[in-house]
Amino acid sequence: MTLTRSTPGSFAGAVTIDITPREPVFLFGYPHVPRMSTGVHDPLECAALFLQADGRAALFLATDLIFVPRPLVEDVRRRISAATGVEEGAILISATHTHSGPLTADQVGNAADPVVPKADQAYLSWLGDRLVDAACRAVSIAVPAEVGRARAQAEGVGSNRHDPAGPTDPDVPILIARDAQTKEVLACMLVYGMHPTVLHEDSTLFSADFPFFTRRFLQEDVFGKRCVVLFHNGASGNQSPRHMTKANTFAEAQRLGENLGRSVAAAVQGVEFAPLASVRYARAHVDLIARTFPSVAAARENVERVRARYRRLQQEGASRQSVRTAECDVFGAEETAELALAAENGQLAGAIAACTPAEIQAVRLDGWTYVAWPGEFFVEFGLAVKARSADTFLVTIANGELQGYIVTDEAVAKGYYESLNAVFAASNGARFVEATAALVARLS
Repeated sequence: MTLTRSTPGSFAGAVTIDITPREPVFLFGYPHVPRMSTGVHDPLECAALFLQADGRAALFLATDLIFVPRPLVEDVRRRISAATGVEEGAILISATHTHSGPLTADQVGNAADPVVPKADQAYLSWLGDRLVDAACRAVSIAVPAEVGRARAQAEGVGSNRHDPAGPTDPDVPILIARDAQTKEVLACMLVYGMHPTVLHEDSTLFSADFPFFTRRFLQEDVFGKRCVVLFHNGASGNQSPRHMTKANTFAEAQRLGENLGRSVAAAVQGVEFAPLASVRYARAHVDLIARTFPSVAAARENVERVRARYRRLQQEGASRQSVRTAECDVFGAEETAELALAAENGQLAGAIAACTPAEIQAVRLDGWTYVAWPGEFFVEFGLAVKARSADTFLVTIANGELQGYIVTDEAVAKGYYESLNAVFAASNGARFVEATAALVARLS
């Protein structure tokens, strides 16, 4: 017997569960640092939201992880669908992309880093069970519900990390589900494109980073402590708090997270609610084009050039932000050298094959469409999706990962860190945008 309701009407159910590793693990996100967890600042969570309208349902899962690997997603979707009747293609699983959690997908670009371990398969197995449990519980407690929508403009959280005046997307779509009878808010789902990287390698506590403080603010000051808050990351490949932070501390994560919370709180004043009328979904796939790598010798020469620039900026007393950007460029150059070697010896082929074809998922809730892409995409691609399709919101690092970034041609020309880290060519971004426009049109 499945748990999905077949009766007409609008339903919602939401839960939050703890997915924090039970023992100390390596915290992944910053290279070259033996960063073992020493405790928990805030539990890593999976927030699950079930929505149904007239017998058609969708499930959204937002997880405090750096990546959600495709094999995990495929297994979890299959098990959830078997248990609940929600179709696999209507299940969206995203990662908030915290850099203060476990490694969940091996990265070829970090293979030579002696401090980075392999992803813990025992944790991933346990994690899969937890995600299935969260989804099933959300379905099982669903009640007649109505939804409200608003859009906030995030302020004081982050910017384009290469140029504070460069492209960014402060738009935060907000979907609220509440009990139709009691009017209690059950869940609030946000999409915001920003790296959760206030905390750096000197922090050894499990944490969702600034999204934790956004969730806590909304629960304590806006919607009530029982409200489940889902945070999905948007097109954040070149977006970070770097130019907003005064230090890499929990106090700063709280300040930025609460800034976002206040923007949401202002936007939801007077929001109108109505039963959800329609749930639809569709999927498509894109064959990815691999990046062309330099020779190993050329890549290693570039590492030395980039390191020299980093040292020069340090010696000249450049700004903290400029030094950090140059340091990240060193990381990227090192990763290009490792990727070039992997391409030469054939090890990269397996990682590429595991990522392609890449899935594009679209879930339409009345007039709003949530589109999920794997990998880390520059904000320009998210803006292009919105320009092509109204009321369409891009969730990235979802339903899989792409071994890094999909960047713009400009990023390649300027040698930005993300372009050096990438496995796939910049031309893939436009292909995702085109395929998404066609997919969304099918649902309109």
